Amino acid sequence: MVQFISDVDQRTRLAGQNRMELLLFYLGTPQLFGINVFKVREVIAKPTLSHLPGSSPLVCGIATIRGRTVSVIDLARAIGFAPMPVDQNNDAKVIVAEFNRAVQGFWVSAVERIVDVNWEQVKPPPRGTDRESYLVAVTEVNGQLVEIIDVERVFAQINHLDTHVAPEVQAEAKVIPHDRRILVVDDSLVARKKIERTIAELGFRTESRSDGKAALDYLEELAAADMVDQSIELIISDIEMPRMDGYTLSRKIREHPKLKHLRIILHSSLSGQFNVDMVRRVGADDFLAKFDPTELGMAVLKYARHDTR
Repeated sequence: MVQFISDVDQRTRLAGQNRMELLLFYLGTPQLFGINVFKVREVIAKPTLSHLPGSSPLVCGIATIRGRTVSVIDLARAIGFAPMPVDQNNDAKVIVAEFNRAVQGFWVSAVERIVDVNWEQVKPPPRGTDRESYLVAVTEVNGQLVEIIDVERVFAQINHLDTHVAPEVQAEAKVIPHDRRILVVDDSLVARKKIERTIAELGFRTESRSDGKAALDYLEELAAADMVDQSIELIISDIEMPRMDGYTLSRKIREHPKLKHLRIILHSSLSGQFNVDMVRRVGADDFLAKFDPTELGMAVLKYARHDTR
């Protein structure tokens, strides 16, 4: 298992090519699930868990992992499946993930493998499915459907973070013209709503799209009608999205003669120096790790000013 996950850092080099790597796993049923390797620190055999009084029923317990206390979430229960027995599955693993500025563990029944996937092959979840609200996307691997879980939504169920912009930042926003919209691009409904609330507190209106391809199509329509400068103040985009990731979206915007002047903030649950470096390579203006509403609000004030054009 150590070797299984040891090449994760090397595999993240696929980013910027509209590709990613998925870690595949099971939740006690034949259905295959996935999580972006970018979010994974390591996969470990099931640890000894301690009960945490007053914790969410979605939390199996806490474990000490590499000297750090980590909450372990029953991922099956979090997305509406039956709880997985903690003591009965010797193949159970914990996926130790880092995103949204936190480290948490996901209890899974078994881990399959890592696969290379093109974002163009990753599609939005089908509407009307029982687990639709817990999925950000689906794809196929060797003819088998893989459901990619919205771990941000899972995380939000047990961590109720502050969603308000500091009053002083809201006050500063009042002196900025608000005649154009901020384009929000994110495949997670939970993330989009948080960002939209933050922007609303600053007095801006939003236009939202759920993936990079839809956002680029919208921007190209505006460009064809010579309506870009009248319509869009700033773009805030996630990185990992179906059909087209945020890196590719940023690069294509910079290559378009009528879009290249637009300001772009990449706003992702993924963190680390790698993303900061990639921001420079693809031509985005800034990178922010999710989710600090005041920090995001300050970034909006920095880039949403008419004199920066």
